Amino acid sequence: MRSRFASASKIFLILVFVGVVSLGTAGAQPGGRLIVLRAPNFGWNLALNLKIDGRTAANVVQGRRYDHFLPAGRHVLTVSAVPNNYFYQPVSTVLNVRSGQTYVFTAKWQNTDRVVLVPSALPPG
Repeated sequence: MRSRFASASKIFLILVFVGVVSLGTAGAQPGGRLIVLRAPNFGWNLALNLKIDGRTAANVVQGRRYDHFLPAGRHVLTVSAVPNNYFYQPVSTVLNVRSGQTYVFTAKWQNTDRVVLVPSALPPG
């Protein structure tokens, strides 16, 4: 009798736990996907420093890209080249992320002294 009650209690607790977890994931606000590419002529000896909301998210080196999800809402993307031997100022862009959207930017040089993010399309492949 006691083991039947213990088994029923365990099954009930498992069902409650599964229900709570599924409610939590259903209510979670999914974000958008951010992809940052480097222009082909960015520089073989430089990395792209990407900060999101003031925190370094990545140093993107040649042949790589940044590809992660961001929570929905307003974010500030700041880019610069590292090492920054010439003390170029970083450039910031505001991005309003909507759930389910993909945002693609390419980091390029502007006037040989500024790195900027240019909205772009995802290259094939």
